[in-house]
Amino acid sequence: MNLNEYKQVIKQLNIYAHHYYVLDDPITTDEIYDKLYHEVLDYEELNPDDILNNSPTQRVGDVVSDGFTKAPHLSRMWSLEDIFDSSGLEKWLIKTYKLDENITFYSEPKFDGASLNLIYKNGELYQGITRGDGEVGELITQNVKTIRSIPLTIEHKELIEIRGEVVIFKDDFQKINEERLKNNEAVFANPRNAAAGSLRQLDSSVSASRNLVFLPYGVGVNTLKHKLLSDKMSYIYELGFKKPPISRICKGFDEIESIYEIMKNERDSYEMLLDGMVIKVNEISSQIDMGYTVKVPRFSVAYKFPAIEKITTLKEIILQVGRTGAVTPVAIVEPTDIDGVVVERATLHNFDEIDRKDIRLGDKVIILRSGDVIPKIIKVLTHERNGSEVKFERPSVCPVCGSELLDEGVLLKCQNLSCEARVVNSIIYFASKPCLNIDGLGVKIVEVLFQSGLVKNVIDLFDLTLEKLLELDGFKEKKSQNLLNSLESAKGCDYWRFINSLGIEHIGEVASKTLSDNFGFEFIDATKEDMLKCDGIGEEMAESVLEFVRVNREIILELQNILKPKEPLKKEEAHDNPFKGKTVVLTGTMSKSRGVIKEMLENLGAKVSGSVSKKTDFLIYGEDAGSKYDKAMSLDVKCLNEDEMRELL
Repeated sequence: MNLNEYKQVIKQLNIYAHHYYVLDDPITTDEIYDKLYHEVLDYEELNPDDILNNSPTQRVGDVVSDGFTKAPHLSRMWSLEDIFDSSGLEKWLIKTYKLDENITFYSEPKFDGASLNLIYKNGELYQGITRGDGEVGELITQNVKTIRSIPLTIEHKELIEIRGEVVIFKDDFQKINEERLKNNEAVFANPRNAAAGSLRQLDSSVSASRNLVFLPYGVGVNTLKHKLLSDKMSYIYELGFKKPPISRICKGFDEIESIYEIMKNERDSYEMLLDGMVIKVNEISSQIDMGYTVKVPRFSVAYKFPAIEKITTLKEIILQVGRTGAVTPVAIVEPTDIDGVVVERATLHNFDEIDRKDIRLGDKVIILRSGDVIPKIIKVLTHERNGSEVKFERPSVCPVCGSELLDEGVLLKCQNLSCEARVVNSIIYFASKPCLNIDGLGVKIVEVLFQSGLVKNVIDLFDLTLEKLLELDGFKEKKSQNLLNSLESAKGCDYWRFINSLGIEHIGEVASKTLSDNFGFEFIDATKEDMLKCDGIGEEMAESVLEFVRVNREIILELQNILKPKEPLKKEEAHDNPFKGKTVVLTGTMSKSRGVIKEMLENLGAKVSGSVSKKTDFLIYGEDAGSKYDKAMSLDVKCLNEDEMRELL
């Protein structure tokens, strides 16, 4: 075999593999494929300098990693808002049509697997990164190369991120668990866990053996010019990626409901697990205009399949103590398989619910699981009782420290500020990603620090030294220094992260940003009336902040002095101009993206809306202005082209 013949055989092998792994349409036998594959292998052993990046031999997992490094995504991987029924769909559509009424929707299955981001440079697979926190994930490129449905090279030569879900087909999942049983290994609970675990193997040969499948659902950074998402995805499939088993372009509620019913009814016939349907606005320009909330894109939603109910037996009720001291009951049930997930716990919310539903140990109960939501007990089968059931006694002392509990009716609270559960959980929350994102402060590390007496509260973290840490079992110099470096890097954090890290009850990421933006360092002096004027801050939240500040004011100030967080810049009041306080709608193609023009107008004090109404003051239009322009003219809204807008300014 010479070099040209070698290249031709690789081309043929990749065509065979594409038909087998992507199109599910084999066009040759295993015998012929194996014969050609070994010819390539023989040639590469004799000519290692000629090995091509897209040779099928490069997919064989034989790399063992010491661990995975972190890598940033080029653009954020977002979560999706969930809806669960037709009324939820209707509400989402009303909200979306307000932003743009001239849109269609692209609907496809929501696969139950592990999210993955692929980065291609110059047509070659450059990096494979797990979703992680959406901004940074783990670099697992060697494992990704073992997935046969992921092309090692593509025709598209410009930089592109291709996002998708890695799944294991149901039949392959069954075989993997049968094999693990034979080897006396723990079986995977469900295909999603198996896919995620297989992706993150340090030995890439294990990943290669699992027959993982990649199904793309979108793109991140890209230079594609398509105006419709459906066209963009068609192009991605043409590059050699696997198509979903079903997808549709829909024009409204009825068509979306129709395809949802088809997917829901046929879900068992698909090779992979689905847990719902994803609906996205099909027009790319409208997606850009709609943008994102703090957590999710406004132009997309996950329409989840109905929850699944099963009957099981309540074996025990255990008590968990949170960082605020709240004691929460958790039901331990007979392990029950619900749609591929083995459920052993269910939430009971609070003690009033136990009394209201008359839940007893030994009861037959119906538990409900919906998507990723924690399973809950929805009904007690009292007619199944045989007299052996035991009534649950409301606790009077903390299960962790033994101190007397404060009974607030619905809630029971441990008042002991030194209670291990309270301290440990508050530190874990303090160090979590939405708060100060301190690497190295996992549950076990925090427990060791607390039990050693070195850390009794979050402030003690910043008194740790290398000498103190090295005295503890299991703390080597590198590990200890890394922890100290992480604590140091937490200083100078954004102020909203500082507020969030305090663990104030009812105050999460969004509310922390609201308090930070509105009050900055003065948030501890904000009155209830001041807080209630802020969007999204209600009575209960304001009361919670006031109570927390009253009890912990000195700690907040001391912690603030240690961390020296960055106070948010206060937005300057816009100077008087023709657009200040006016409602503006943008339409058509302009010299700059509408996102840039929107930001400029908002900085001038305008409110930029997605739809034209009687309340619209200006419509600013570019080329190919459509129905928004017509509607504005019919309502006598002042219409300006881009040049006229700039002239007015």
